[in-house]
Amino acid sequence: MRDEDFPWLEYDDYYHFPDPGSWDDDIIAAGGNLSPGLLISAYAQGIFPWFNEGEDILWWSLDPRFVLYPDNLHIGSTMKKVLKSRRFTVTVDKSFREVMASCGKAPRKDQDGTWISGEMIEAYGRLHDLGFAHSVEVWEGDTLAGGLYGLSLGRAFFGESMFARVPNSSKTALIALSSYLDDKNFAFIDCQQPTPHLGTMGAVNIPRERFIKELREVLETPTVRGNWSLLYPDFPASELWNRYTASPVGVGS
Repeated sequence: MRDEDFPWLEYDDYYHFPDPGSWDDDIIAAGGNLSPGLLISAYAQGIFPWFNEGEDILWWSLDPRFVLYPDNLHIGSTMKKVLKSRRFTVTVDKSFREVMASCGKAPRKDQDGTWISGEMIEAYGRLHDLGFAHSVEVWEGDTLAGGLYGLSLGRAFFGESMFARVPNSSKTALIALSSYLDDKNFAFIDCQQPTPHLGTMGAVNIPRERFIKELREVLETPTVRGNWSLLYPDFPASELWNRYTASPVGVGS
């Protein structure tokens, strides 16, 4: 059903989003499609899709925006003990679709369903195959315990969702990713909207105007495109990660 409250994108209308800076609402547009071209164009403008299965695609640019700057990452005493124990093994881009499907099945407070539909998994799976979307997997033995996924453009990582089957596994994924991106000179992880979970780890609200400005700056750097398990075989080894794990043990092969 077509939503008449927002600018409508025709199915083949690839780039004609309204400028978020001149729009008062968090929802920028409706309609369009989930093709790689439109998705990448949207993220490059600070816009992302979020909608329920069976409904029109809605395109959002939140004000304020919830952002984690890697050098603001806070690791609490409990997580320091978890990392020190080396209970988990962390990998990147080993099980993208499984991570995304697991995020879709994870229970959410005050949510009965999920926005991570089969259509979304197919769309972001294509972005993964094209080298733009990435997953971080956290393993307990041979079992996938938790993880996260998102997109990388320039020096920005757009976090989409995370899940934890085992306590502290999703936090481990975020710490591994954030500390590694910090070493690679990434500017921020876009967390989209506030959650207490991410707030305790250092994410903060910033005005949309500031987010768009910073995004344009970081997109001047070429995107590192490809499977990160091949491009970054030492993941998650970084200065911060090694400090709290005492050695690079836990790096997935």
